[in-house]
Amino acid sequence: MSDISPKINSERLKRLFDSINKFGLNVETGGYNRIGFSDADLSVRKWFTEQMKGDGLAVHSDAAGNLFGRLGDADKPCVMAGSHLDTVPEGGAFDGALGVAVALECARSIKDAGIEPTVPLVVVATSEEEGRFGGMLGSQTISGQLPAGWVEAATDAEGVKLTEAMTVQGYAPEALEEAAWNKDSIRAFLELHIEQGPVLESENLSVGIVEGISGVLVLGVNLKGEANHSGTTPMHLRADAFTGLATIGAAIPGVIDRLGGEQSRITIGKVDIKPNFPHTIPGEADFTIIIRDTSADIMANLRKAIETVVETVAERNHLSFTIKERSYLPPQELNENIREAFVAEAKKRTLSYTVMPSGAGHDAQTMQAFCPSGLIFVPSRNGISHAPQEWTEWADIENGAQLMLDMIVRLITKKD
Repeated sequence: MSDISPKINSERLKRLFDSINKFGLNVETGGYNRIGFSDADLSVRKWFTEQMKGDGLAVHSDAAGNLFGRLGDADKPCVMAGSHLDTVPEGGAFDGALGVAVALECARSIKDAGIEPTVPLVVVATSEEEGRFGGMLGSQTISGQLPAGWVEAATDAEGVKLTEAMTVQGYAPEALEEAAWNKDSIRAFLELHIEQGPVLESENLSVGIVEGISGVLVLGVNLKGEANHSGTTPMHLRADAFTGLATIGAAIPGVIDRLGGEQSRITIGKVDIKPNFPHTIPGEADFTIIIRDTSADIMANLRKAIETVVETVAERNHLSFTIKERSYLPPQELNENIREAFVAEAKKRTLSYTVMPSGAGHDAQTMQAFCPSGLIFVPSRNGISHAPQEWTEWADIENGAQLMLDMIVRLITKKD
């Protein structure tokens, strides 16, 4: 490792971060809307491309919309660092965007220090991480992990097809498989992210060093009964889809108690009731059930139990049902060597830290199946994320950014 210890330029990092968040801002709510493959998403990507070019990085994009800016030899395996620029609807300023800004600031700081990397650094802004279409399209494309047939079948909550959304913005879905990186082309993947939870703040810790990431299973469920007059149809003769939905929701705590663990989460998300009229019994319910855990075995048990609940509830309420898997990202333990190196660098900086799991999905979990990967967290105020109230204190950002820079320098100056 080089004896040069570059420092983050905090003011420059803040300018970059604030500039990213000029895109997609809803001034009325304070939320951000850079939904995957929306106009705002494409606009921030074009802007960020020019920023990296201005820094002298070798920039290119791929068929998924991933952006790459390389510092160093074009032909050598690289260290890749970054996160995503897209948001959920009415999301916060920090989720994803902060990790991208920190990665570029690290590249800038390395150039400022005159460090010539022996291992190239690639800054990445991944595409469609927030799962508008159910997966993590960008990192799945990089790592060659797109499930067969998934791209063609994927739709968002409004029924828009992924292939259509990509084509409208000038991307070619049929070229995604060719965009996968070659084996051994990435030596390590690093990501900084806000925690999106309350642990670091509640324990007054500077950073979290992630040991494993929960898997995410998205099931689409349809319950079909019979719409009828709410005043003339006796209760025992109803085929009420909403009653079925509510009963399934009420069963979730019991399923968790019986089969889950500390990291288990089951959530009923997007719900569509038809005909959704005050005086009509709902005849149909479409909704998602999202299952998360750090154990694949526990996830499998939870899935089986939930599917049994749906079947039982449907039968009792005179409903037909379908359950379809929309996407599945398996749980992933992150690389132990990278984790220990982050711990060592945190100790050098005398940063307070904890080693912890992540309940939310991140690009690092997808990339870990392809190359050694690491993820660090900075605190989230009140644990809030995916909302306009999302916030991280700048002092915490400085600590996390410096730790990321220290780690990158360690890896890009490493001699084979």
